[in-house]
Amino acid sequence: MRGTEGERTGSAAFRPPAAARFRHPTQVIAGGFALAVAIGTGLLSLPAAAESGERTDLLDAVFTATSAVCVTGLVTVDTGSHWSTFGEIVILALVQAGGLGIMTLATLFAVLISRRLRLRAQLVVQTETKAPGRGDMRRMVRNIVLFGLCCEAVVAAVLTAVFLVRYDRPPGTALYAGVFHAISAFNNAGFSPYRDNLMSYVGDPWVCLPIAAAVIVGGLGFPVVFELARFWRRPRSWSVLTRLTVGLTVTLLVVGTVVITTAEYTNPETLGPLGEPEKWLAGFFASTVARTAGFNSIDISAMGSEGLLATDILMFIGGGSAGTAGGIKLTTFGLLAFVIWAEMRGNPSVRIGHRRVPEGNQRQALAVALLGVGAVVVSTFVLLGLTAHSLDRILFEAISAFATVGLSTGITADLPPAGRILLIVLMFAGRIGPLTLASALALRERGRRYELPEERIIVG
Repeated sequence: MRGTEGERTGSAAFRPPAAARFRHPTQVIAGGFALAVAIGTGLLSLPAAAESGERTDLLDAVFTATSAVCVTGLVTVDTGSHWSTFGEIVILALVQAGGLGIMTLATLFAVLISRRLRLRAQLVVQTETKAPGRGDMRRMVRNIVLFGLCCEAVVAAVLTAVFLVRYDRPPGTALYAGVFHAISAFNNAGFSPYRDNLMSYVGDPWVCLPIAAAVIVGGLGFPVVFELARFWRRPRSWSVLTRLTVGLTVTLLVVGTVVITTAEYTNPETLGPLGEPEKWLAGFFASTVARTAGFNSIDISAMGSEGLLATDILMFIGGGSAGTAGGIKLTTFGLLAFVIWAEMRGNPSVRIGHRRVPEGNQRQALAVALLGVGAVVVSTFVLLGLTAHSLDRILFEAISAFATVGLSTGITADLPPAGRILLIVLMFAGRIGPLTLASALALRERGRRYELPEERIIVG
C-alpha cells in the first residue's frame, strides 16, 4: 500500500499542470475561436445591438455569433431588420476576425508589440494558415492581413460606386453597403443587411461579379494566392497544392454553372422569368457562392431537387485550403480522386503531376472526408427526428452548416432550440476542421515504438 501511495504521489508530483498540457496549436486555435464566439455573444446580447433596443434571446445571439466567427451566414433572425447598426458592425468584426483567423490576428499583434515571435506562436500560425513550412511566419502573417484588406478595399470601392451611381443611394448608405458586402464576400460569410440578400440584384453583373470575384479569391487559400502572384506566368512551376486548387476551382465553377442553370432553367420561381444572359449569370453566381459564401441571388427554397442536390455537392466539397472557404476542401476531394485513380490502375503510389503524395496526406484526406460524411449523416438523422421538414431540406441545412456556407431553404428560424444548438456545433466543427478539432481534443500525442505483424483483409 505504501509503495502504491508513493507511486501515486510521485506521478502526481511530475504531472504537468493543465496550462502546460494546453499547448498543441490546434487546441489554441479551437480555444481562440470559442473565445471569439463568447465575446460576440456578449456584445450581441446587449440592448444596443438590437433595432428594438431590447435584449436578443441568448440562443439567437450565440447562433449569430457562431455563424459570424465561423464565416457561415446562417441566421435565425433577419440581419437587416433585427440588428442595429452597432449589431451589424459587431457581426462584421466577427466575420473579419473569423475569416482571417483568430490566431493570425493575435500573432500579428504580438509581432507589432514585441517585434519577435516565439516558436510556439509560429507553430500556431502555421497550423491556422496551413503553411507548408515554418519559414518567416511574421512575413506570412503580414502578407495575409495586407492581402485580405486590399482585396476588401478594392471590392468595397467598386460596390460603393455601383450603389452610388446605378442605384442612386446616398453616399453614406452606398459606402456602408459596399464595405459590408466586400468584407462578407472575401471572408466567404454571406451576411447581407438586405432582407432578400442579393435577390434584387440577380441580373446585375456590376454587383454579382465583384462579389463572386471576392468569394473566389478568398476561397483559393493564401498559399495558392501567393504562389500564383509569384509564378502566374509559369504554370509548370506550380506546386501540387496550387495545381489541384486552381484546376478544381475552374472545373467546379464551370460544371456547377452548367448543372444549376440547366436544372433551374425553366423553374418559374428561380431562373425561369430571367432573360438568357441573366440566367447564366445567376447560375454562375449560385455555383460560386455554394463554395462557400452563402449569398443568394435566387430563392433557394424554390429550387428543385436537382438544383438542391448539385448545391449540396458543391457545398460539401468547399474551397481551397488555408482560405476563408469551408467544406472538406478542394485538396481533400482532389487527392481522394487521385487515390481512387491510382488504385484502379494498380499503381503502388499516388502521383499528381511529377510528385508522389505521401501516405500521411492520403490518410488525412480520408479522415477529413469520412468525418465530414459522418457529421452530416448523424446531424441529418437527428434533425429529421426533431422537425417535420423533408429530407432534402434537412440535408441541405446540415451540409450548409458543416461546410460553413450559409445557404438555407428557409427552415433555420423554424428549428427547435435543440436543432439550432446542433447547427451551432456543426458550424464550429466545420470551421475548425474535423481533423483539427479531433487533434485539439487529444491532450497529448502518443508515439508507437513497435509495429504489429501485417495481415491483409478482404475489402469490398
